[in-house]
Amino acid sequence: MRRPPSRRRIQCLTIAEREEISRGLATGRSAREIAASLRRSPSTIARETARSGGRTAYRAAMADQRAYQRARRPKHANLARNPLLRVLVVEKPAACWSPEQIAGWLRHQFPGDRSMQVSHEAIYLTLFDPGRKAIERNLSRKLRTGRLMRHPK
Repeated sequence: MRRPPSRRRIQCLTIAEREEISRGLATGRSAREIAASLRRSPSTIARETARSGGRTAYRAAMADQRAYQRARRPKHANLARNPLLRVLVVEKPAACWSPEQIAGWLRHQFPGDRSMQVSHEAIYLTLFDPGRKAIERNLSRKLRTGRLMRHPK
């Protein structure tokens, strides 16, 4: 069965809007002025420029390409991609640590390394979702609640 072609949401910035942002930044206009001309929120423009090189290095084509890559699905789980992170996360439930404690400990141990941090919700999803094969499912029995099922909020 063939997947349908990918489409961007209506709320996403278009390439034309990104070109307008690029031109506005080149002429020295503020994010508020650019946002008003595009009928967008100033925070949208500020986030777009910050994540795509800043005011001096913003390029519309590159920003559009990177936005497309970030939006692609399915994404591989951080625990499945990083073996060291997986080992650290697997050790802690065996010692009766909760996913919240594990996530907090990782933030404390690796403050500048985003690849070594994972949210408690991601740990829960990995423990309880049989489709995610990064962590063995029997570790869910080591949690304090001992539940075999979990419904995320």
